[in-house]
Amino acid sequence: MRPPLPPFTEETARQKVRGAEDGWNGRDPEKVSLAYSVDSAWRNRDRFITGRDEIVSFLKEKWQTEQNYRLIKELFAFSGNRIAVRFAYEYQDAAGVWYRAFGNENWVFDAEGRMAQRHASINDVEISDTERLFHWPLGRRPDDHPSLSDLGL
Repeated sequence: MRPPLPPFTEETARQKVRGAEDGWNGRDPEKVSLAYSVDSAWRNRDRFITGRDEIVSFLKEKWQTEQNYRLIKELFAFSGNRIAVRFAYEYQDAAGVWYRAFGNENWVFDAEGRMAQRHASINDVEISDTERLFHWPLGRRPDDHPSLSDLGL
């Protein structure tokens, strides 16, 4: 079991979103993969990923390429076993160039509270160092850090 479990309330949907954000900000592919069902199916940009082994490989590659990764997720909608999220994250490439990625995700959970489907649409925008908005130390976003809505994103 991976609480909170569906069907989601607004409170439990927000908990699920924050838990996902915290996991991804921890950048531990094996740990993050445990939030997904064994046969979880993803569409991430132009990639189709199935199962935890592929999730782990994808996340290892992602966080090697996207350095200094900091993510904020925000609940958009929920119903039953589904949650829609909008998000933004900032990262640097190997050359030191900063980017902000904007996206939306649609999630479907199984009865055990693991994500069985993840559909992500993401766009990257190059930003200057002075345009960065996510300045907390690597890891979990502090509770008092502004949300996407607070930041006007």
